[in-house]
Amino acid sequence: MTRYLNNLAVFHPVGEALLSPPISSQGAVCSRKEDPVRFEHWSRPPTLMHTMSDRELLWRASMVPLRRKYSFERVPKIAFMFLTRGPLPFLPLWARFLRGHEGLYSIYVHPLPSFTLNVSNTSPFYRREIPSQVVEWGEANMCDAETRLLANALLDFSNERFILLSETCIPVFNFSTIYNYLIKSKHSFVHSFDDPRPEGRGRYNIKMAPEVTLSQWRKGSQWFEVHRKLAIDIISDTKYYQIFKAFCKPSCYIDEHYIPTILSMQFGSLISNRSITWVDWSRGGSHPAMFGKDDITQEFMMSIRDVNNCTYNDQTMSLCFLFARKFSPSALDPLLNMSTHFGFD
Repeated sequence: MTRYLNNLAVFHPVGEALLSPPISSQGAVCSRKEDPVRFEHWSRPPTLMHTMSDRELLWRASMVPLRRKYSFERVPKIAFMFLTRGPLPFLPLWARFLRGHEGLYSIYVHPLPSFTLNVSNTSPFYRREIPSQVVEWGEANMCDAETRLLANALLDFSNERFILLSETCIPVFNFSTIYNYLIKSKHSFVHSFDDPRPEGRGRYNIKMAPEVTLSQWRKGSQWFEVHRKLAIDIISDTKYYQIFKAFCKPSCYIDEHYIPTILSMQFGSLISNRSITWVDWSRGGSHPAMFGKDDITQEFMMSIRDVNNCTYNDQTMSLCFLFARKFSPSALDPLLNMSTHFGFD
């Protein structure tokens, strides 16, 4: 018992300490009036910065309460998780999108370790960076960053839906529409499909068998959205990730295959097999089209919003994409000018 208590996760937020109760040499729990363990620190960390290693973080975030009823008034929140190299050029648009909806969302930013987000203390992005590491396109550390974002967001027990976004992403509907769409969905929005081309099945490595077979191999968009149960399952995986890390290397891009494959294998009935982040691959190449100032017209934005060929809660819907990418910084001004038309406050 003493050994178990000593191995409890230790979480050191900046400015406030959340420590496991000290253990005496006889194994008894000692009280320390100067370091009270307040419940809200476990349910909602007061700050995002901590000194946990990834291994400690994933272990801590994988804890699941066995009691179904929460011991506090829980309002489900959406965790907006930004995976970025540095600046967030559409931060003013996101701030306008979020305004007035405090308590219904959380922000998490994973930048390069050398980057500090410079915003005012009134911004919803203020002090929302998490402890980060270097990320390289196409490498396994891309998936490490994704699970790091999920794990940090899972520390807040009020977060119910988790959406991965880049610095080039924008919302294309107002907050209330997106919130209700996600919270009421029976499925998570993970793009996962069997691609017979060299860019799909051609990336499979036979050395992954028998744990992952060719018939189970899937491809999909990196930009997923998952509910809390699947987020916990992703960060708790200690089996499949090691296989993908060993045998899916460029020109196999792990971020396009790992999550689509393992969720399809294990939780196929819980995912929609589609993305809610619109992107244009029609121009070809290894990256999707980038849109700038001259592309932002009402007709163009309506073409993203008015896709009518998707399923939502087992019914055909005309509302399919909630976000879109990739947009260059020059698109900010026309998007801000158009935001009131789309219901942003």
